[in-house]
Amino acid sequence: MYALFKKEISNFLSSLIGIMVIVVFLLITGLFLWVFKSDFNLLSYGYANLDGLFVLAPWVFLFLVPAVTMRSFAEENRTGTIEMLLTKPLSDWQIIMAKFLASVALVLLALIPTAVYYFSVYRLGFPMGNLDSGGILGSYIGLFLLSASFVSIGIFCSSVTNNQILAFILSVFLCGFIYIGFEFIYSLSLFGPIDLFIQRLGMASHYGSISRGVVDTRDLLYFLSVMALFLSMTKLVLASRKW
Repeated sequence: MYALFKKEISNFLSSLIGIMVIVVFLLITGLFLWVFKSDFNLLSYGYANLDGLFVLAPWVFLFLVPAVTMRSFAEENRTGTIEMLLTKPLSDWQIIMAKFLASVALVLLALIPTAVYYFSVYRLGFPMGNLDSGGILGSYIGLFLLSASFVSIGIFCSSVTNNQILAFILSVFLCGFIYIGFEFIYSLSLFGPIDLFIQRLGMASHYGSISRGVVDTRDLLYFLSVMALFLSMTKLVLASRKW
């Protein structure tokens, strides 16, 4: 499993897409936070916080994560190497987890450089260090869990097709619906007493809760459940090849 994990990481970092994901994420967030005149601009906001980053980042990852995961199994299916991979002394779970962890590691590599934003805002605060570090840490945890959930969805979408573009489109749609779709349904107030339950089915509600600095066990369990659900569905797709 570790060898496959290293191979996947190596493929990401040696290909254009892996580097582009990191560069595009940092470029978009950097421009909106420091250059463009917008509601997210830290210098114009006049208050030391990183709220803009945690509002922007999920939308950027909504497109970048599917771009990372679209080739996970789709390319293997297209070239026929999936059959060779399944014959190796690895269980289906080991194959899935190697690809999942490699994609999550790439997302983490994109997030780590944003620590520069934190230290910049820390220095810019008046007095210096006047910012909610606990809330920012909670937001980072929420963003990481959200991104990992996107990865699990993307890997599942990649496993059901041999077309990378189709995997990308399907992944963007599913991630977008689970992230913000339930919020839209909740806003319509169509289901009366269960409206709040429907809202809690979406990622945005749980991500928003963690981003306030409150790392609730229910929110952690929600994200872990989403990951477990889609990785299990990927396992079923791989197992169906043996039937």
